[in-house]
Amino acid sequence: MSSHDVQSTDLSHLASLATEGRNPRTEIIDTLRTEAMVRLINDEDARVAAAVRLESAAIAAAIDATVDRLRTGGRLIYVGAGTSGRLGVLDASECPPTFNAPPGLVVGLIAGGDRALRHSIENAEDRPELGASDLEAVDVGAADVVVGIAASGRTPYVLGAITRARAVGAFTIGVACTGNSALSRAVHLMIAPVVGPEVITGSTRMKSGTAQKLVLNTLSTGVMVRLGKTYGNLMVDLHASNSKLRRRAVRIVGAALGIDESRAEAFLASADGEVKSAIVAGRLRIDVDDARRRLDRAGGVVRAALDETQP
Repeated sequence: MSSHDVQSTDLSHLASLATEGRNPRTEIIDTLRTEAMVRLINDEDARVAAAVRLESAAIAAAIDATVDRLRTGGRLIYVGAGTSGRLGVLDASECPPTFNAPPGLVVGLIAGGDRALRHSIENAEDRPELGASDLEAVDVGAADVVVGIAASGRTPYVLGAITRARAVGAFTIGVACTGNSALSRAVHLMIAPVVGPEVITGSTRMKSGTAQKLVLNTLSTGVMVRLGKTYGNLMVDLHASNSKLRRRAVRIVGAALGIDESRAEAFLASADGEVKSAIVAGRLRIDVDDARRRLDRAGGVVRAALDETQP
């Protein structure tokens, strides 16, 4: 959160926020030897996972709600400013190469646009109308899920986007690192890992940013698992667009079929590089066309295609 989240210069307003409090454990950080400083920061980071774990039920509810919407043609749209916005764009950007998610299925919007990914555009987050207009620009609709990300839970850009999302009937989720926030009162479902004051007062790129990334990773991964983008813990829907991913595809087929890489490469080639088809054909000892038909009937879910009783 930047100082623009709060219009007054009275620091008491900042101190009332969980993300802006002063951390008594790190008040002498500038006096420590470097290794001791590193350990202190790591000790604070260790608190983050526990805070996120406390939000497990809310994250699970967010996954289920998102899957329901995506199965009926909706999208997952992240909206944030500063670090929060960058994390949303990062998570959205990684879904296509990791899970072969269709372009546009997961969208990341950041206050200030693409330039804000590399440069600080602080005043953009103060304008709720920009959040609303950015959502309008991607044609937000009732089938979509909009996730507002704001460490403070009060960023105007995010609140404006959530207001617009609700107005069109989209399902709204909030991710913040403070309780009882304006964002929590605006959304249908709130995820609020409270990680406590930062190592450096107000630097929410640290523990708060880590917590938000854990939440978004879990949300998008959980959604993709439920949509059948994995078989076990194997990313069977990856798009093998480079040599590294092609090697990974071979290893995945080998692991799923319990065969060496040379045989796995042959199975993959016979399936025209389709990991799912290669696995179903190999596991059931059927030809690739039959495997594709099974996958079509199973909605692309490998386990369901393997469990199908009819040929």
